[in-house]
Amino acid sequence: MKGNPGPSKRRRALRKGAIGRMASYVQLVLVVIAAVIVVMVCYTVWRREVPALGIAKPVPHATGTRAITMLPPTPTPSVTPRKLAINPAVKGKHVGILAGHSGPQNDPGAVCPDGLREVDINLAVAERVAALLGEQGCTVDLLEEFDERLSGYRADAFLSIHSDSCDIPEASGFKVARVLHSAIPEIEDRLVECLYQEYERATGLPRHDFSITPNMHEYHAFMEIDPQTPGAIIELGFMLSDRDILVNEPDRLATGIVAGLLCFLEQQVNLD
Repeated sequence: MKGNPGPSKRRRALRKGAIGRMASYVQLVLVVIAAVIVVMVCYTVWRREVPALGIAKPVPHATGTRAITMLPPTPTPSVTPRKLAINPAVKGKHVGILAGHSGPQNDPGAVCPDGLREVDINLAVAERVAALLGEQGCTVDLLEEFDERLSGYRADAFLSIHSDSCDIPEASGFKVARVLHSAIPEIEDRLVECLYQEYERATGLPRHDFSITPNMHEYHAFMEIDPQTPGAIIELGFMLSDRDILVNEPDRLATGIVAGLLCFLEQQVNLD
């Protein structure tokens, strides 16, 4: 018959059991930590590949199969267009306003994936510009893109109104240009600068002049109008990022353009 194990043997057994339980606990903790790390890595990879829900989504491009990322339009603070004072100095001045892509040629210009058309923006602004210039006592011709009247057209100022496309989600702003090889460069530079100054002031949009293209400098209407007619082309803004102001506040855009034209016409009167 064996006797009861001594105290030392019991302590060793208890210690061995405690160590075993501790090892099992540590092993479980390590498994949990490893699982958490795997989940975090998978989530990070998923966030890199999939845009956050409600912030961006792929939308088919209007003219091809390429997809673009559509971001929400940049909101523009709503401001009531300032009232333009009547300037007697410009009464009787002759101005030509061309609504880009308007006319029977069936070319709406840029078209966004949701159907927003450049020509509709251009025409809405051009009509308001013509009306405001008429209130100033100016003689105004509202011209179409390939208007027969462009050939040898003579006026105190000529402006073609266009809008930029939906293809560049991060782009916002406007730009103004004149013909590259001008017969009257100093005069046309004053027209361009007046439009930049007053349109920026009225709309709050930034200048995006670093994106001016050769197509703007070599715009077909510049080659058709009389070389002594000061002319310019303006891109009102981008139809994605600047959509809010382009669609909802054409009066602000028109006020900025007219203020720029009045600035130029008054300068010309003072120089004559």
